[in-house]
Amino acid sequence: MRTQFTNELVALTADLTQMCRLAQGAAERVTDALVGADLTATYEVFALDEQLQKMYSACEARTVVLLALQAPVARDLRHVVTAIQIAGELSRIGWLTSRAADQVYKSHPEPVAPQHILDLFAEMGCVAAQATARAGRAVASGHQDPAEESDAEAMETLNRQLHSALAAPAWTGTTDEAIELALLGHHLERAVDHTARIERLIRFLDTGIPPTAQPDLDGDEK
Repeated sequence: MRTQFTNELVALTADLTQMCRLAQGAAERVTDALVGADLTATYEVFALDEQLQKMYSACEARTVVLLALQAPVARDLRHVVTAIQIAGELSRIGWLTSRAADQVYKSHPEPVAPQHILDLFAEMGCVAAQATARAGRAVASGHQDPAEESDAEAMETLNRQLHSALAAPAWTGTTDEAIELALLGHHLERAVDHTARIERLIRFLDTGIPPTAQPDLDGDEK
């Protein structure tokens, strides 16, 4: 019985690692879609999101079975509960990238924004893909990989630049267009927020310290 349970946990971790790869791919391809008005990349993002949602449902079903039939305790229980939370975060990343890809689809064949805005989206997409890749390594290893620079801080800086550009006198688009582009940037920023949540969940799995009690990188309590 114990061997079966251990095998199920290994399989669950493998599924989560695969979901991380899908989420990273979605972040990379949505960046390509935004920057190049690439409809092929857009469709790939939709497909990746669909795969993520299916895998999330499968992980949810697997964890329910483990909780109901195995009655895990202590670290094993923490592992199962953390897994379904991580799957949920990855599902949301898929949803966010898909919403960003919607903008490309609606604007095609025109780009979603002027070039100076696209340049910001390119940087934001790279940060999102980098953060998702690191979250994937944390899930696979079971240990958090501390960042030299906070992806959340980098994304926040880029989002401020985006808002400044959209509010600048040089902006020639409509207010509605500015709002749509600001929302698109928000989607990318939220994707990074979800990777940060995943890293906190991995730290919880590793140390037993709840995410809400963990210190921020600057040492302040979150």
